[in-house]
Amino acid sequence: MDRYDIPFMQRALDLARKGSGLASPNPMVGCVIVRDGELVGEGFHQYDRRDHAETAALKVAGDRARGATLYVNLEPCCHTGRTGPCVQAIVAAGIRRVNAAMPDPNPAVAGKGFDVLRSSGIEVDNGTLQDEAQRLNEAFAFWIRARRPFVTLKSALTLDGQLALPASGKKKSSTWFTSEESRAEVHRMRHSSDALLTGIGTVLADDPALTDRSGLPRRRPLLRVLLDSRLRLSPRSRVVQAAARDLLVFTCVKGNSQRRKQLERAGVEVVSLRGRPGRVPLQPVLEELGKRDILSVLLEAGPSLNGAALAAGVVHKVSLFLAPKLAGGSAVPFASAPGLAIPQLTGIRMRHFGPDLALEGYLRHVYGNHRASRHN
Repeated sequence: MDRYDIPFMQRALDLARKGSGLASPNPMVGCVIVRDGELVGEGFHQYDRRDHAETAALKVAGDRARGATLYVNLEPCCHTGRTGPCVQAIVAAGIRRVNAAMPDPNPAVAGKGFDVLRSSGIEVDNGTLQDEAQRLNEAFAFWIRARRPFVTLKSALTLDGQLALPASGKKKSSTWFTSEESRAEVHRMRHSSDALLTGIGTVLADDPALTDRSGLPRRRPLLRVLLDSRLRLSPRSRVVQAAARDLLVFTCVKGNSQRRKQLERAGVEVVSLRGRPGRVPLQPVLEELGKRDILSVLLEAGPSLNGAALAAGVVHKVSLFLAPKLAGGSAVPFASAPGLAIPQLTGIRMRHFGPDLALEGYLRHVYGNHRASRHN
């Protein structure tokens, strides 16, 4: 390993993160070009600008790319899509060595980019900071293989495992009990997600707007997805008034009811699915979102939908914000479903946001059963 490998691969990963909200439905990719220890070019991918990260970095480096090392967090592509193959641009620029954090593990594409580079006399290494690179593009990795989005269940809990503090005074529901720092992180999570999913119970109880208020740029609006089996959503609710044209409602109600007409006039898209009474089926919802190039879904819901999603096995990752407060006997559990047995979380990470503890872990790993692939 070259002494420059880790710091410059970390720079490539940091650049790739700049594509959050801007690269989807492509993966987030950053690239750094280094000659004689000096950074001579760098770039990251934004879907609307078309250029892959390697091409963007090569344009900055110009003639200084000859004899240099190129660091990138995902194996350079070797096929033509909206742009030409990156491997051809790398060869033409005279790059001496390529270090990719992770190979493309899709069996249909695996290693072909590396093969082209090696056959052209370029030294190829991979595996530097691979775990971090895999985590960065885990949503893309699942979607490109399964054509369904990667689902993260986010919830805020008291120390005794409740979703809410007891209501006080005339309030019908509890107020926020997590810190401002935690709420800012939740909006960052919304920004990095393609869609936010919740149930009608949450909307009726709290009347949320469900918007991305991170202030960060994104190429397409956050899609708010609501499961409303009996179509009880009011056209006057905040979720409709906030940005109706970014709201997709799944229901079991068929036909053109008066409520449906009202919602559609307000700009809401309503999709009817066949389901059990009072329950919108989750698998068809996720399949439809996958068809719409939705790579990642952030699930923010109450105990019923949390329980249904966990019972259906559609949740990949769980992110819990634990506030240092006790709810006592409020009895609003994190998840509720008959016979629900949640498997042990793996790959757990813990962080602090203000006084709160955030815990993140996996129920289903993408790498291994599901593989990543570059997408044009």
